[in-house]
Parts: sequence; structure tokens; C-alpha cells
Amino acid sequence: MVRSLGQEPYFADRLTKQDAGHGVLLVAWQSGVAVGDVYVWLAAAEEPELRARLPGVALLTHLEVAPWRRNRGIGTELVWAAEERLLAEGHEQVALGVGPDNPDAQRLYQRLGYAEWPYGEVATTNVVYHPDGRQERQREMCRVLVRKLG
Repeated sequence: MVRSLGQEPYFADRLTKQDAGHGVLLVAWQSGVAVGDVYVWLAAAEEPELRARLPGVALLTHLEVAPWRRNRGIGTELVWAAEERLLAEGHEQVALGVGPDNPDAQRLYQRLGYAEWPYGEVATTNVVYHPDGRQERQREMCRVLVRKLG
């Protein structure tokens, strides 16, 4: 994964969270090369607004596709795989945050049936993983999109 997608500290953190039962890292592979990933956050949301209005709802975070493989359906397949897994585990909804400056992602999610919730943008925390292992937390405003499963 790291060889093709980079972000070694990020993946180490997510695999640790997965081992603790807080989520699941899904990775798209083509010819033995990681070409995309998404993390399914199963722990309680960090944002108080999400915990209050969407208690227990899983979150899709950090959907990414390698730049040389974008616009080929990989992101869609990752979202579908995450949704199928959540549905099989009994989840009825899934949510995600997308930056207002990311219209391509917004279009993808809307095409997949996600709708913006009526409570406005939410301040989220974007964690920047530095090569030396430091984690820098940055505030990021996001639109919250929700989709009913099933």
C-alpha cells in the first residue's frame, strides 16, 4: 500500500484502529498494486454534531484513488464495497464529510445517492500525518452527506 499510495503513518494509524475494532480499512488492488482506499469509521464520531444527530452511524473517511487511476470507477467500487459490508453488519445509514472546495467528490457522492443533511457544515478535524510520525490536527469545514442503506 505504502509503495503506491504513500502515507505510511496514516496507514499505520488506521491499521491500529482496525485492530482495536474501531473501523475497517478497505483497499482496492489492481495487479498487486494498491490503487485506492477508504476507511470505514465504526467508532463514535469525533464531532459532537454527528454524535448527536447520527448516533451509531458509520462514517466513510479518507476515500482516495491513486492519481494515475482516477475516473475509472475505483472510488465508486470502494464506496459500494464499504456500503455492502455495512449493510451486511446491520447498519441502516452511512455518512461522510466532504470539503466545500471538492466539487468532484460532491458529484460522486450525490451520484451514488448521498444527500446533504439539513444542519449545515460541520467543523471536522483533518489529521496530517508527517513522515517523522507526528500528527498535526487541523480544523476543516465539511458538508455532511448521508445515505440510507438497503
